[in-house]
Amino acid sequence: MKYTLLPTTDIKVSKLCLGTMTFGNQNTEAEGHAQMDLAVERGINFFDTAELYPVPATAATYADTERILGTWFKKTGKRDQIVLASKIAGSGDYTAHIRDHEHFSPKHLREALEGSLQRLQTDYLDLYQLHWPERRTNFFSVRGYKGHPESDPWEDNFEEILGTLGELIDEGKIKHIGLSNETPWGIMRCQALADKGYPKMITVQNPYNLLNRLFEVGNSEICMREDVGLLAYSPLGFGRLTGKYRSGMPENSRFKLFPNLARFNGENSILATEEYFKVAQTFGLSLTQMALAFVTDRPFVTSNIIGATTLEQLTENIDSIAIDLSREVLKAIEKVQEKIPNPAP
Repeated sequence: MKYTLLPTTDIKVSKLCLGTMTFGNQNTEAEGHAQMDLAVERGINFFDTAELYPVPATAATYADTERILGTWFKKTGKRDQIVLASKIAGSGDYTAHIRDHEHFSPKHLREALEGSLQRLQTDYLDLYQLHWPERRTNFFSVRGYKGHPESDPWEDNFEEILGTLGELIDEGKIKHIGLSNETPWGIMRCQALADKGYPKMITVQNPYNLLNRLFEVGNSEICMREDVGLLAYSPLGFGRLTGKYRSGMPENSRFKLFPNLARFNGENSILATEEYFKVAQTFGLSLTQMALAFVTDRPFVTSNIIGATTLEQLTENIDSIAIDLSREVLKAIEKVQEKIPNPAP
């Protein structure tokens, strides 16, 4: 395994982070525990979860993923060996079963964190993240900014949010804080307030993969200049970049089970995947490992969040850490990006 530090801290994290959003839906508790066992055995010390999980989010399964992590911590006693990250859900119809409004108000930030700590059976989180902005902006498959209403109550609540998170840090319930699904404007608003003494957002968890490299436009420069680390999610495009959908729709696959998760199902995503498959084949690589190695190696990526539903998949994902892509492979990847740029925003 390879390791780095969470930006501005002395906390060592593995370059691969175990994503857990399948625990409680596609994976049982026992399967989730087995994945965590294997991850730790292979040197992963960084786990990411969220109150929202498992995905797709429903009232019936709300926060089951955190509960599964909590029973593993209780069973193994390995909480002190893991850098643990979770998230408070943003607002919208998708999260109406969690809370109906003002998700990031002081009251709800505190309640959400306390709930996560209880379910995870721990008294602190190493990293607490805002799952997506409450203000009107573009994220989750929205390619461009369409503007905002004249009155957006969540456009100027950054100080209140950071102030509350600062209190929770002072109380020892959080060590550090981060963003998720955020834009350059949002990251820089937080950075400006950090310069005034508010706690610093040290990470941002956004999608980044061969089918969606939009993070490179704006956000990557911010990360490298402002010392913020990308925690890259969906590095395999919901499995599209494993190649398993090239000849159909496997049973129990994510696209088969949840057809509304269409982010990586567009025609250009399918065409681009074929092109990347040819690149991997030419250089004797698996598409999965080439796609993961590309993300892990980017200079603005602190950790690459891998997820799996089987131990075999997880093993292949972890093995990607040993892959160093040659200059020739990277040039071939760029040719595909130039031909079919960012088909899955």
